[in-house]
Amino acid sequence: MTFPETTPRRIYLLRHGHVDTGGQRRYIGRTDLPLSPRGQAQARRLARDLAASGASRIHASDLCRAMETAQIIAAGLGLEVVTEPALREIDLGNWEGRPMAAVRREDPDGYHRRGLDFAGFRPPGGESFDDLARRVVPVFENIAAAGQGDAIIVAHAGVNRVIIADLLGMPRANVLRLGQDYGAMNVIECRSKAIMVRGVNRSGTFQ
Repeated sequence: MTFPETTPRRIYLLRHGHVDTGGQRRYIGRTDLPLSPRGQAQARRLARDLAASGASRIHASDLCRAMETAQIIAAGLGLEVVTEPALREIDLGNWEGRPMAAVRREDPDGYHRRGLDFAGFRPPGGESFDDLARRVVPVFENIAAAGQGDAIIVAHAGVNRVIIADLLGMPRANVLRLGQDYGAMNVIECRSKAIMVRGVNRSGTFQ
């Protein structure tokens, strides 16, 4: 992807704040959970960290946890959130909301096959990471190429991973090697002839 000859600008690619999954590791993709109090505090911290960023646009997945995070940040920056339904988290189909231990016990073949093929495997009724990339990478490219000035994107762990993997030329089979903690910040710099990933899974202000 290339850009017109302009001053380099940044995309701040964020993961939403913490959500409460009931103390268990669960498959949370399209399941529409709100931010926990901890997640709200993380969103306020992101708002403080981005206060001097100069960002002029903020885009977010329309799932509640991403929109809440974006709205807290937008309020601090005096911006309106642009909703991007295509930035929703990966659809995990019949596995949605279920504890990982239960899926491993009840669908051992599917669980094993996904571990062998993260890029191509689809849970029953759901998406693969390849499917996710085909959905979200064009949206990221449109946001990055549009307008002047810096932009903020609030999305999800899976979404951010496939975007970063695409920018770095990483195989999608390796996307889970990219950390994406709750409230994480990734910093991407757009130049006229290239994109530079300047920070991944950062916590705190990034200059």
